[in-house]
Amino acid sequence: MREIKINEITGFKIGNAQNEAGATGCTVILCEKGAVAGVDVRGGAPATRETELLNPVNMAERIHAVILSGGSAFGLDAGAGVMAFLEERNIGFDVGVGMVPLVCGASLFDLTVGDSRCWPDKAMGYAACENAGGEVAQGNVGAGTGASVGKYLGPDRMMKSGLGVYAVALGEVVCGALAAVNALGDVLDADTGRPLAGILNPQKTGLDNTAELMYGEIGKIRDLFRGNTTIGCVLTNGKLTKAQAAKVASMAQDGYARVIRPVHTSADGDTIFVMSTGEAEVSPDTLGTLAAEVMARAINRAVLAAAPAYGLKSAGDLRP
Repeated sequence: MREIKINEITGFKIGNAQNEAGATGCTVILCEKGAVAGVDVRGGAPATRETELLNPVNMAERIHAVILSGGSAFGLDAGAGVMAFLEERNIGFDVGVGMVPLVCGASLFDLTVGDSRCWPDKAMGYAACENAGGEVAQGNVGAGTGASVGKYLGPDRMMKSGLGVYAVALGEVVCGALAAVNALGDVLDADTGRPLAGILNPQKTGLDNTAELMYGEIGKIRDLFRGNTTIGCVLTNGKLTKAQAAKVASMAQDGYARVIRPVHTSADGDTIFVMSTGEAEVSPDTLGTLAAEVMARAINRAVLAAAPAYGLKSAGDLRP
């Protein structure tokens, strides 16, 4: 297995757009020839677009884009810009009177970090498409612009996170992941289990432990609905059916569980898409195992690449 750049996975183009002042943005993954896709929604508070398309019993066999965005449910509007971009280029599902691009998506809640009246819209989604192709930036960009982690005790002790990517080649199979990490919990190193980012201690000089804090007040009900959700997408050339893509997405959630603690709470909207160009023979179970690995490392990259912003410290501030 060797690490590659995610833009080396052919058939996909990735683009970011953001409003840094408003602390929000979006990330688009385009597949103009169409990708077999699946989804797994594990958190209890998702904001998603067109996920029912990916149910294996439904007609559409391929989609043309996934859009990850900030802005909570408002940010789903960015998908309209992706549709407009693709329709102008005659890309989509042929309905006889024209082409309807099939665009799935998910949004995270970043409204408390910057301007709560600023969220990704149609224009920003279109701009992300225009920016697609070439190197993929990480950190405070795209859907990771307003992302943060460690929010159990509110904004005063949370940290800045962002967008991360990681990809590998294994034989003829390539597999990569993007993650916009906006978790309630803490983020751990995929190799050592060491905390990388999360809830700060009262002095803000190091990290506390979200799970232990929760255990210490197990009978207390906190209002945690604001501010959470990790959203991501796995890209591969492995040959999959829609049902197999859904299973790979389910297995990729193990990457979340490996490095985010706690994860999949009722206050998170954790969602993973899988997109496949279907060029290489692959065992779905092996690919699912690999997808969990690259997703865990993309999540690590998201917090390590983040820069301090909006009054929030980043992982780099805590390293010696």
